[in-house]
Amino acid sequence: MMNFKSITFFVVFLSCLLVSKAEKVEVVVEGATSIAQTDEDFICVTLDWWPTNKCDYDQCPWGQAGLFNLDLKNKILEKAVKAFHPLRIRVGGSLQDQVVYNVRNNIENCQPFQKQDKGFLFGFSIGCLDMKRWDELNEFFNQTRAKVTFGLNALIGRKESETEKTLWVGDWYSHNARDLMSYTISKGYTIDSYELGNELCGVGVSARIEAKQYAKDMATLKNLVKEMYPNPKTQPKILGPGGFYDKKWFDTFLDASGHDVIDGVTHHIYNLGPGNNPDVVRRVQDPFFLTQIAQTFKDVSNAIVKFAPWSGAWVSESGGAYNSGGQLVSYTFAFGFWYLDQLGMTSVYNHKVYCRQALTGGNYALLNTTTFVPNPDYYGALLWHRVMGSKVLSVTHKGSPYLRVYSHCAKKEPGVSLFSSTYRRIPHLKLIFSMI
Repeated sequence: MMNFKSITFFVVFLSCLLVSKAEKVEVVVEGATSIAQTDEDFICVTLDWWPTNKCDYDQCPWGQAGLFNLDLKNKILEKAVKAFHPLRIRVGGSLQDQVVYNVRNNIENCQPFQKQDKGFLFGFSIGCLDMKRWDELNEFFNQTRAKVTFGLNALIGRKESETEKTLWVGDWYSHNARDLMSYTISKGYTIDSYELGNELCGVGVSARIEAKQYAKDMATLKNLVKEMYPNPKTQPKILGPGGFYDKKWFDTFLDASGHDVIDGVTHHIYNLGPGNNPDVVRRVQDPFFLTQIAQTFKDVSNAIVKFAPWSGAWVSESGGAYNSGGQLVSYTFAFGFWYLDQLGMTSVYNHKVYCRQALTGGNYALLNTTTFVPNPDYYGALLWHRVMGSKVLSVTHKGSPYLRVYSHCAKKEPGVSLFSSTYRRIPHLKLIFSMI
């Protein structure tokens, strides 16, 4: 049996949905063995490319939070990231497959995204990343000791099919990525992992790529990374496909990818529906609704065991409600019912990393988009990062289905860390813990 000395973490959230009588619940933690394992740096956040004029439902909640505009000198932002020591940051999002890297200074009029009425994905032009901004971003990452995942443009070199709508065909053009890697290495910048493409799997969102073609491109990326980073100890991981789970597509993709090509199988979660749905606030407090997504986590984990056991599952983007998050909900205390339950649930299903959309920007930001003052979920993320270790323990109880409990080995000392939440008001709730 593992040597536990203390219980290091216990939190109860109370929701005022229903009132019940006093309740006593025995919670049993099985400490002999772990049931799953996360990465030590499980908590992750995203930084997105969205410009100021990204608008949904008659509001434009991104402000100056996009990667081209973000104030990287802001001290509150800097301290918020430093507090994690380190914080995983995934650089990417919907527009990443329209970003070109002006490494050779051969792109005339290198400009950020411009609003377009038609002819471009998501209503925005190609965005050009100059190396001055890349230097500024990496200075920020280095200063804050962030662990960076960079999302590469997976559509470059392809063209849209003449016969199938939204399907893009042809091989991935890796030369622009090679130039960016070469520059990054020459400057001594550290990249933890590269992710190819954003939401191009399955039926896609605005574009899609067939599974076998995507697998071929992942092998191209793997070979490129091996060539550019020959030292296995410092070689960035390869992640993909970074989109919504589709069983047939994922199975084909993983089966065709080849041995040891993919280090992290990434997928996205927006299970609360559109951001303007008035039902979002009810859904985040309904444990029966929240449990439905568990099947996706289980299916992704099972696919990895079957086709790519050398890799691990990542949620590389999750904002709960899509189109910039739930209005008047996603930045509030109530959203913690969804977010913290997601962290516990994905850990149980052996996911290694969970990336919250977004650090700042949109309604779902962990930091206020204008002031960078933390929203409630920032503190939940920080506390989870500091006390929940990588080994996940089995925990059971016979109490109310409105009670959730998750348990990990403690992060920094022998002991058990626990997270508990209730989705209704239970006066005088008494939890009795036992270890077996």
